[in-house]
Amino acid sequence: MQGKATLLKVYLGESERYKNKPLYQYLVHWLKEKGIGGVTVCRGIEGYGADKVLHSARFLELSSDLPITLEIVEVAEKIDPLIQEICAMVPKGLVLTSDVHVYKHGKE
Repeated sequence: MQGKATLLKVYLGESERYKNKPLYQYLVHWLKEKGIGGVTVCRGIEGYGADKVLHSARFLELSSDLPITLEIVEVAEKIDPLIQEICAMVPKGLVLTSDVHVYKHGKE
């Protein structure tokens, strides 16, 4: 893929669950089933959301709810139809998209 694409970012907490699985794991498998080319999951070391509760790896013994970010770059035609379903699965997180330009893709 090169050219115009959409960057989909999903921010959520590590402890969030969906259908008896960690939500981020569920989303990775669900997006793969939907034909999305790739997903990257990043675990944050510190952050807070709308509730203003700080989650930090420095307090690992106390916090098992570190920030998680999923990043997906795909053509808009594949991303756009999934947004409503993703938003329904992520009630406390943040879902956003932005237009991007892909200059190089590792699979050629």
